[in-house]
Amino acid sequence: MGRRFALLDRDGTITKEGHYLSEPDKVELLPNASRGLREMSEMGLGLVLVTNQSGIGRGLFDVERLDQIHQRLRQLLSRAGVALDGIYFCPHTPEDGCDCRKPRTGLVMRAAEELGFEPADAFVIGDKACDIQMGRRIRATTFLVKTGYGSEEANRSDLGPDFVVADLLEAARIIGRLF
Repeated sequence: MGRRFALLDRDGTITKEGHYLSEPDKVELLPNASRGLREMSEMGLGLVLVTNQSGIGRGLFDVERLDQIHQRLRQLLSRAGVALDGIYFCPHTPEDGCDCRKPRTGLVMRAAEELGFEPADAFVIGDKACDIQMGRRIRATTFLVKTGYGSEEANRSDLGPDFVVADLLEAARIIGRLF
């Protein structure tokens, strides 16, 4: 078996939820996010960001601005000793019907091909139904974090994540026991 990966949502999972976050200086890590990611990395897990960014398709910001936001995210994580192995984003709106918008699996399949991992061996971590649904589609182990929208989503009886956790640090501790 090759290297295993954590496939992570951005807004509400790693960073504070921001309605169509479009300003790099507004990027703010959630409490315990960098610590949890560092623990995952120290276990040997690869870390990949998988994020829907329909603000691009809606004309609220462009890919250049998204790159600046992700550069700021990488800087904040780097200060905490964390490096992402990849960032994959869907720029489309829900109405576009693309194969890359979560809960569809296009972004994961591209990441798996480029980084050489088996999607079913991954850990999918996010705060929304689309994250858990994507994880289920690839038969990965799923974690719903109660940060961002996760507290509301945790009340859904139809969602069925493998684990519901407070944050990325709790997810890392559980993964450590599973790994």
